[in-house]
Amino acid sequence: MTLRLSPLILLTLSFPASAQPLTGPAAYGDWRADRPGVQRLIRPEDMPKPGATASVAVTAKVVKRPDGRRPSVPRGFDVTLVAEGLVGPRMIRTAPNGDLFVAESRAGRISILPASAKGERPAPVAFASGLNRPYGMAFYPPGPEPRYVYVAEANRVVRFAYVAGDHVASGPAEAIVPSLPTGGHWTRDIAFSKDGERLFIAVGSASNVGDQVVGAPPGGIAALEQRSGIGAAWANETDRASVLVANPDGSGLRPFANGIRNCAGLAVAAQGGALWCATNERDGLGDNLPPDYATSVREGGFYGWPWFYIGANQDPRHAGERADLRERVLTPDVLIQPHSAPLGIAFYDGEAFPDDYRGDAFVALHGSWNRSGPTGYKVVRLRMANGEPTGVYEDFMTGFVLSRSAVWGRPVGVAVGRAGELYVSEDANGSIWRVDAVR
Repeated sequence: MTLRLSPLILLTLSFPASAQPLTGPAAYGDWRADRPGVQRLIRPEDMPKPGATASVAVTAKVVKRPDGRRPSVPRGFDVTLVAEGLVGPRMIRTAPNGDLFVAESRAGRISILPASAKGERPAPVAFASGLNRPYGMAFYPPGPEPRYVYVAEANRVVRFAYVAGDHVASGPAEAIVPSLPTGGHWTRDIAFSKDGERLFIAVGSASNVGDQVVGAPPGGIAALEQRSGIGAAWANETDRASVLVANPDGSGLRPFANGIRNCAGLAVAAQGGALWCATNERDGLGDNLPPDYATSVREGGFYGWPWFYIGANQDPRHAGERADLRERVLTPDVLIQPHSAPLGIAFYDGEAFPDDYRGDAFVALHGSWNRSGPTGYKVVRLRMANGEPTGVYEDFMTGFVLSRSAVWGRPVGVAVGRAGELYVSEDANGSIWRVDAVR
C-alpha cells in the first residue's frame, strides 16, 4: 500500500521546521546536498518526462580512504571502524548470538566477525569458502536458536548446519534450491517470513528493460501467464525481475511478486512482518528518471517492469505494449533519488537508538553510474508512522564521496546488532562500520 504524506503524518513524526522534507526538483539533488538529517520526499507526480536529460555513463573513481576519514552520522551517534581489507563485502547479517556474518562475494566465502564490544576489531574467520558469489544469508528457524544458516549463491540457495557460536561450517553445503536463473543481475538476497514457513528469494532481471521482450513467442508468454498471471516468459527473463517463494526445504518454488527489475535487498518489517524490497530501477531515461525505490511487496503484486515504472507510467521503449496490465501496476512506497542503487535493507528493532527509530528501516545506497553527477553512496533511513511508510527518507550516513569524480566507500549491507548497534558494509575499500547511539 502506498501511503500519501499528509499534514497529520508530518505532525506525528515531529519534523523540526528546519528539517522539512525536500520535494519537487530539490529532492533530486546530488551528493553536494547530502548530510545527516536531510530528508526527501519524491512523489510520482514530480517525476520529469523520459529524456528530459541525456542518459550518460559517469563512474566515480574509487580511491583509498583518506587517513582518519570516517563517515558522517547524525549528532548523538558515533561511528567506528570494525573491519577493513575484506574482499567485496556485500550483505551482512547478525546471528542471534551477536556474531556478524559477512558475504565476501568476490572471494566466494562467508566470513564471521565474532561478537565484540564497541572499539574492538575482531579478526574475520572463514565460515565457508568455494561459493559462487554468495550474497544473501538467513538463519532458520527464526528466533534465538537457529539450526541452519541459508546462503544464496548466484545460481542456487544452500544451507549449512549451524549452532550458535559456530565459526566454521561443521559440514558441506546442502542444496535447498539447486537452480536459479543466472546471468545479468547476479545478486540473490533471501529472507524468511516471521513464522519461518516461507523462504523468499529475490532474482533480478537479466537486462535493463526487457531486451528480449519484443517478438517473444505467444506460447512463451501464455506459459508464464498461467504460472504467474503477469506474462514475462521471454528467453532468459523467465522467473526473473521477481521475488520467488518456497518452503524452507526448497520445495514448492513459485513466483511471489514480479515486475521488480532488481530487488537487491530483502527484509521483513519489524512491525507487522511485511516483506520489503530495496530495488534498482531501470537506466537510460535520463538523470532523474525513474526513481529507485524501497517498498513492501504484496503477494501476487506486479510492479511494472519492463513496460511501466512507478505506477502506470509507460516506458517509451515499450510504447503501446501490454495496456492490459496498466491497471494492475502497484506504486512503490518510498521513491529514492534515481540511480542511487539501493542494496541492503534492515528494519530497526533494537532499543539502543532513540525511540523514534524503532520500526524505521535503513537502506544502503551503493551509488550511481547512469547520472551526470553522483548520487547515492550513503545510508538512508526510511521514516515510518505507526508502522506504515510515509514516503519520506532521511540521510543517515554520508561522507563517502570526496568529489564529483572520486569516492572512498560504496555502502552495500546494513544489519542491526544484538545490542541495538547498526553495522554497515561497503565494498569499495572492503570495510565495515559500526554506529552506536551516544548516551
